[in-house]
Amino acid sequence: MATFPYDAAFVPTLSEAASKQLLATYGVPIPPEALAAAPTEAGDAADRIGYPVVAKLCGPAIAHKTERGLVRLSLRDRPSVEAAAAELLARAQPGDGDVSVLVGAMVSGIRELIAGVVRDPQFGPCVMLGVGGVLAEAIGDAAFRLAPLESADAEEMIDDLKSQALLGPLRGEPAVDRARLAQTLVGLGRAVTEHPEIRSIDLNPLIVVDGIPTAVDALVETA
Repeated sequence: MATFPYDAAFVPTLSEAASKQLLATYGVPIPPEALAAAPTEAGDAADRIGYPVVAKLCGPAIAHKTERGLVRLSLRDRPSVEAAAAELLARAQPGDGDVSVLVGAMVSGIRELIAGVVRDPQFGPCVMLGVGGVLAEAIGDAAFRLAPLESADAEEMIDDLKSQALLGPLRGEPAVDRARLAQTLVGLGRAVTEHPEIRSIDLNPLIVVDGIPTAVDALVETA
């Protein structure tokens, strides 16, 4: 069982970096990334990862970065990364606590999925898979299963999605790797089963890159 990175009694949410660190141990694909405490460290991280990169202000009290303007996309050189990191650190608020800059590979794709875990008051923890992107709410295409899951359960969830055409080869991109997607769903079920302190998990979006659904954002909330 993976070690929980914080004391859930005192930290109601994990930072994006800590959420990804935990979920990576359960087989969730995560893009290359690193935390930086200062602009120069952010530049060093970007040099190691390779350009372009994304930079985000990261901390356990920061759940909705986009709404606060705490994300910088498509940074293509070191000066841009250092300037973005300095700006993001300057936007931190007292209630954010200890913050750092999360520098990660810029991931893009034409298909997005969403996945996660919710705790139903009656049935307990459930794993969710759905179609993401700008039309997610309009399409409303999602499937649920009780946790924990076996591989067969995860494969059935994938088959339950109505938008099957999005999972096949599309516009020159390969089909979604169903085995890797199933592995992610099984991993989410294991994570919530092994850690009863987890209240919810949100992977939004999972961007499909070379067929692999990759979690570019993650949030783990605790009870």
